[in-house]
Amino acid sequence: MTTRRAFLAQSALGAAALAGLPRAAFAAGHQVTIQDFAFSPADLTVAAGDTVTFTNNDGAPHTATADGGAFDSGRMTRGMMSAITFETPGTYPYHCDFHPNMTGTITVT
Repeated sequence: MTTRRAFLAQSALGAAALAGLPRAAFAAGHQVTIQDFAFSPADLTVAAGDTVTFTNNDGAPHTATADGGAFDSGRMTRGMMSAITFETPGTYPYHCDFHPNMTGTITVT
């Protein structure tokens, strides 16, 4: 019984300590791959504070550019990555500046 009580006490202290951490401490990472002239996944839902990393695996250059200008990966050639952190909830449609038929949406909750 003492071991269980000690465990419960430590768990409560740990939970209290975690509650005081900023949201960024719990931020998750997500991956979007650019290959065969497409974003995969094209549509992604993330939490506010999460980071999405776009990776270009194509031979052609690409961008991940928000339709409303909220973010822009810049020009990425094969093997390049761009990490974008989404702080504000909303829906962010995006496209490739070089290939406008390449589209996707990031939804931030």
